[in-house]
Amino acid sequence: MKPPVPHRRWALAVTTALALVVGGLTIPVSGPAEAAPVGAGSYTTTPVGPLPSGCGPMSTNPRQFATANAPAGAVPTNDWWSSLLWKRTDCAFSEPLHAHPVSYDTFTDGLGFSANSTPAISGTATGVGEYHYPYVQDIRVGVAGLAAPLVKVDGWTDWTVSPYWSDGTRTMRATIGHGLPFAYFQTTGGNAQISTAGTPEVWSTSGATIGFRVNGHDYVGYAPSGATWTVASGRITSTLAGRGYFSVALLPPTSSATERADLATTYGRYAHAHVTGTQVSSAYNPATSGLTTTYAFTTTAREGTATQTVVSLYPHQWKSLSGSTPITPTYPSARGRMKVLTGINQFRTAMKFQGVLPELPAVGDGSGADLATLTGHLAAARSNPMDQRGGDTYWTGKGLGRAARLAEVADLVNDTTTRDSALNAIRSTLTDWFTASSGKTSKVFYYDNNWGTLIGYPASYGSDQELNDHHFHYGYYIAAAATLAKFDPAWAATSRYGGMVDLLIRDANNYRRDDTRFPYLRDFDIYAGHDWASGHGSFGSGNNQESSSEGMNFANALIQWGQVTGNTAVRDAGVFLYTTQAAAIQEYWFDVSDQNFPAAFGHSTVGMVWGDGGAYATWFSGEPEMIQGINLLPVTGGHLYLGNNPAYVRTNYAELVRNNGGQPTVWQDILWQFQALGDGDAALANLRANPGYTPEEGESRAHTFHWIRNLAALGTVDTTVTGNHPLSAVFARNGARTYVASNPTASPVTVTFSNGTTLTVGAGKTATTGAYTWSGGNAAGGVPPTTPTDPPPTTDPPPSSGGPTRYLLPGGGLGTAGGAATTTVAAANGNHDGTPTNPQVFTATGLNLAYSGAQTTFDLFVDAGSAVGNGVQVRVSYDLTGNGSWERTETWRYFATDPVPGYENYTQNAGLASATGSLGTLSNGTVRVEVWSAIGNNPSTLGVGNQSVLRLPYS
Repeated sequence: MKPPVPHRRWALAVTTALALVVGGLTIPVSGPAEAAPVGAGSYTTTPVGPLPSGCGPMSTNPRQFATANAPAGAVPTNDWWSSLLWKRTDCAFSEPLHAHPVSYDTFTDGLGFSANSTPAISGTATGVGEYHYPYVQDIRVGVAGLAAPLVKVDGWTDWTVSPYWSDGTRTMRATIGHGLPFAYFQTTGGNAQISTAGTPEVWSTSGATIGFRVNGHDYVGYAPSGATWTVASGRITSTLAGRGYFSVALLPPTSSATERADLATTYGRYAHAHVTGTQVSSAYNPATSGLTTTYAFTTTAREGTATQTVVSLYPHQWKSLSGSTPITPTYPSARGRMKVLTGINQFRTAMKFQGVLPELPAVGDGSGADLATLTGHLAAARSNPMDQRGGDTYWTGKGLGRAARLAEVADLVNDTTTRDSALNAIRSTLTDWFTASSGKTSKVFYYDNNWGTLIGYPASYGSDQELNDHHFHYGYYIAAAATLAKFDPAWAATSRYGGMVDLLIRDANNYRRDDTRFPYLRDFDIYAGHDWASGHGSFGSGNNQESSSEGMNFANALIQWGQVTGNTAVRDAGVFLYTTQAAAIQEYWFDVSDQNFPAAFGHSTVGMVWGDGGAYATWFSGEPEMIQGINLLPVTGGHLYLGNNPAYVRTNYAELVRNNGGQPTVWQDILWQFQALGDGDAALANLRANPGYTPEEGESRAHTFHWIRNLAALGTVDTTVTGNHPLSAVFARNGARTYVASNPTASPVTVTFSNGTTLTVGAGKTATTGAYTWSGGNAAGGVPPTTPTDPPPTTDPPPSSGGPTRYLLPGGGLGTAGGAATTTVAAANGNHDGTPTNPQVFTATGLNLAYSGAQTTFDLFVDAGSAVGNGVQVRVSYDLTGNGSWERTETWRYFATDPVPGYENYTQNAGLASATGSLGTLSNGTVRVEVWSAIGNNPSTLGVGNQSVLRLPYS
């Protein structure tokens, strides 16, 4: 493995150089910008900073290593095979190309093959470590006498590439690809030649077919009919009967000679149906929340009539395979076992899109003391919502992401002043970056026609010269634009600045095949199912990516932007990227099924995925918090996929604590927010026990508190139920579900979930039903003012008369929130578990509400001061018709208070101790709450007014 060149760091330095240094000479490249208009925005076509370069000084032509046959339009970058086209070292050949199940490398005399299935593991199970399946050559395939000075690229399709050799006398064209056990060859000027590492063990010769073993791996060479193979001195050669084509296949490991021979025969049926094209297509069906993806292969029959082929599938594919049955055995790979399909032209996967949200609903911090805490945090961030740490594309993006979270949270709790401050910061920042005025050389985007890319300056972490990380950087811009578009749709119109947003989308992952200005899905490896970060990919271990979560931030941004602007093509592209990559992350970054990482690796997660393996490491830090945290940030409503497996969340967090030698001390907010997806109560306890933590650079105290507090109320992500709206999600706690949906449009929508539950969401609102019934948000209110005006409210607006949300009030009422107050719950002086004794009683009468089918929920603020051994208990009773008989009585387990002064939250999570009767429609009904001390010799304090809340299971 060649020494890596870091392509992203987390230092706060800003890249501002506007010159190239070549051979000791400083060559200015800045100059007045020539603006190309896009609606009201613009980009420049005049270079204003360092540019991408290929091999050699000042070489900016990426097509110098492509033949005339290569496709027209922008060249691909950021792929598994990019080092073949974008040469960065010897100006002649590539770094190893990890296609799986075979890895390849290019040399002057041909194409090398490696089927290495023995991992090289370094480091420890509690510290920095990595595993790789490094390139170890078995065979080299070429033409006898071939001595090409370099290798070029003769063509590419969605997941194949065709290297090309020529020395003036001999030529060879190969086609290799992800998932292909075959490599296909066309040659001129000499005999086909397979050189082996050591003497090959030939186990079959049958005319045009030869089977042999090298380094314990079985290969088969398939020559044209009528040809033969000759073995001598570690070389296998054939004249190819003068027909100039052949193929070489790697067979999966087998348990017997008979099985091996059968596989060679099966593969042989398709050996001359050369794969000449690959293409993906996908379809998202909102009605079923289903994503169907088709992986299609085009073949050319060099002889015979067969048009099908043989392919192997990665775990994220075969676990979602639809309509096909793999054969056995399987291939080992750096991504786990690959299953084989034979005799196919395409295969399909069927996945569920679980939905995303702009932000979590404020069901837990929308009232009482928690609302006061939240609004205090929001007010503290109001004057500097972006808190920007640098002026380059990445750190500007991080600031935009912070402001977008603040705007979303503030809107949910009607803090319009903070919301508008954040939106104004987003608007002014994006408008500045999206405007290339004459002479502007900073905060500007430049389109480079040679490379087919849009580069923002000041650039950072190689986003200019190496085209690294565009999806990381631009995802923040697009996501912030989506938040702004909800409140200011005029700004987002194509005639204004929406066209510039679309250009950023197309640069990082162009969703349009007819747009040749940018490569199709630049950063996304279609077959591998995830992004790559390095533009050139010139490493011995292939390409790499650490922050899969920032890649998902880009995918989520497309869903949010497409939904709010009505662009279903962008939305559906986002759903494809998001759903596919969510599955890949679970397999290759997290290995949630414990099937893909080598057993001796000893980690349950990696910080980085490489083409040939993975590493519990980052480019910038060896701290466990950052190694694990880099795949968790930013935390947004589009990152609920991180909680699809709550048990794994707990496993991941436990590894962090183990490797760190204790709880996190940096990036605590990010890690607690992740922890909340598996254990909200524990995360909330961590947050409240560490109020002086230092926020991560793109986070705010307001958003961290909001996220954790609400997950503590909602529970964990429920993947068994999906909605027919992309901005929807389901959570479950103690068996009770909360259904959530967000509606950024100006008209109400009704969302239907897969279990039949429906939820009507008002214009510009986020709403819930089920365990919590709540609604908030003001997006339909139109364009915010350009400057803040009004102070934020300190509490939620009171619930409407007769509504299901009821506060415990001084004097014994159950109604709309009042001012903060307290009442005393008398000491038990004995054991009164289950029997109200000297209770505080709160009652609501004359209620007319429809039963929702959910359960009672509550959040009581209780404090026993320093008293030891106290326990407060609650009973909730329902008189459905107000006639004096209690049709339903629920007694909840008592809550053992701690001996530390300060409120604690007594909620329904304590569990039911007993219940009698059934709930039904309230018709002039009565609800009574009784609070008493079940145990303890000291009184307790109960917060009332706007602090303790009861949420009735009614709508």
